[in-house]
Amino acid sequence: MKTILAADCGSTTTKAILIVRDAKSFHLAGRGEAPTTVEKPFEDVTVGLMNAIYELEEITGRRLSRGGKLLVPGTDSEGADIFLSTSSAGGGLQMLVMGVIKSMTAESAQRAALGAGAIIMDTIAFDDGRTDFQRIERIRNLHPDIILLAGGTDGGTAEHLVDLAELLLAAEPKPRFKHSYQLPVIYAGNISAREQVSGILKNVMEVRTVDNIRPVLEKENLLPAREVIHRLFLEHVMAQAPGYTKLQSWAGTSVIPTPAAVGKIMQQVAQEQKINLLGVDIGGATTDIFSVFNGVFNRTVNANLGMSYSICNVMNESGLQSILRWIPFEISGDQLIEILLNKMIRPTTIPETPEELYIEQAVAREALRLSLYHHIQFAAGLKGIRQERTIGDSFVQAMTGQTLVNLSKVDLIIGSGGVLSHAPERAQAALIMLDAFQPKGIFQLAVDSIFMMPQLGVLSDVNPDAAKEVFHRDCLIPLGTVIVPDGISEPRQKIAEYILRSQDNEESGEIHPGEIKVVPLRTEQIAELEIRPARNIDAGSGRGKIARAKISGGEVGLIFDCRGRPITFPEETEGRINMIKHWFNVVYSGEK
Repeated sequence: MKTILAADCGSTTTKAILIVRDAKSFHLAGRGEAPTTVEKPFEDVTVGLMNAIYELEEITGRRLSRGGKLLVPGTDSEGADIFLSTSSAGGGLQMLVMGVIKSMTAESAQRAALGAGAIIMDTIAFDDGRTDFQRIERIRNLHPDIILLAGGTDGGTAEHLVDLAELLLAAEPKPRFKHSYQLPVIYAGNISAREQVSGILKNVMEVRTVDNIRPVLEKENLLPAREVIHRLFLEHVMAQAPGYTKLQSWAGTSVIPTPAAVGKIMQQVAQEQKINLLGVDIGGATTDIFSVFNGVFNRTVNANLGMSYSICNVMNESGLQSILRWIPFEISGDQLIEILLNKMIRPTTIPETPEELYIEQAVAREALRLSLYHHIQFAAGLKGIRQERTIGDSFVQAMTGQTLVNLSKVDLIIGSGGVLSHAPERAQAALIMLDAFQPKGIFQLAVDSIFMMPQLGVLSDVNPDAAKEVFHRDCLIPLGTVIVPDGISEPRQKIAEYILRSQDNEESGEIHPGEIKVVPLRTEQIAELEIRPARNIDAGSGRGKIARAKISGGEVGLIFDCRGRPITFPEETEGRINMIKHWFNVVYSGEK
């Protein structure tokens, strides 16, 4: 395999990339993009795909199609050896999740659906605070692609699961694309209730049974449900969407949901490097957060937080003042509302002035902050487990569910999506993520260069080595290493002294409370860092203890962020604006 053509059919844009192998390794040869065409007047996703490929042909000089058809497999001089694709066009995969207890089996079902790349339309549970009438009305008004029904441990009571099936039967929900086929229902609950649930629903819905998602309280078994979700996505959702039958016939492997592909490559990076990872994909309608901590993968999707279609939802959830605090010039709340409303009704517009760019990046900070908050609440350990704690309270029935996301233990943060990948300066993407996530400790920042992680995710199933090589060579752009000391220093005293030793240079300096400081360190340059903190400051080795680390550089360099956690602002407008301008000057220009 020497030439690989891969595409991502997104909700608004279709991106095609060509990967080729030279004498040494695989690398990116070019990228083309075009508007996605699932809606009228085209109603054929392959039209937009071919437009993106035509652009790719112009850029690379290699013929990849003829007469509206792909040249796959190709020859040494034209075409490609294989075509791969992901998709979130037409709204992606939309699912309804049902479980007995919202914080236990329903939450496990959510994790299964989210990990498969779905957008969850709603979660129905007996303790969700709604009456049966309200639940039936809600189910009836939704038009999901797939329903996931789970609950109960194996061998337990079947009564509640039968009740959930009766709710579904009464609601008679219809699928999103065509009402002529039966809506797929995946049953992943108590095996003792399988026959009863299937008997209730078999005449009105297509029921697929898989192993229980939560066979016992202490264990989650998500993989079987995720595999069936992917299969049904191809059989029902993709088959009904305009042009997808043709798209699938061109592909050398299954077309998978875009978020599932991104999550796959994130997991592989964390596993390969044995690190804790936090990743984000911020789009026009949704923001996905991915995390891998101690080997456990989680994904959440915020379907109402985005940079175009959902930009006013960000304003409503965060509040105007939260957005205004990040803007480095004076603007009234009414002016901001007008600008955001215009962006919502014209979602494909891009900033034309620095002021518009600053506003968009301010919204991005809040969208990321809110999305991470939701992710931290969801990415938790299993709830309802009997735990032995300390000698004093041993054998206490404890609801665990502590979050698995520890921002003081993260090793790498990866940003993706238009506002981050296409920021005019890489330093802007770095500061957006620092301001939004406010992590602690020592970690690296990186950004997806042109948003090709979905294509590399699906490629990893076919050729893991090629995906790995292109990811590190062409996709991941290191921004640098960040140091965020923890603790409270004495007033008007330095936080720490540092010495940075590289192969051709040695630099020393001080860092002080409230400041952010950038030390140039080139991409792939390795240096030894020694930090001598004040007695109440933890720089990575404990309070007051010297910390030493081998670090690498990036597009920005070494960043010391001593602004405190959480970041606070002066109350007066002028002081706040001057502070933000200073941060921008330091990070964007490397000013000391």
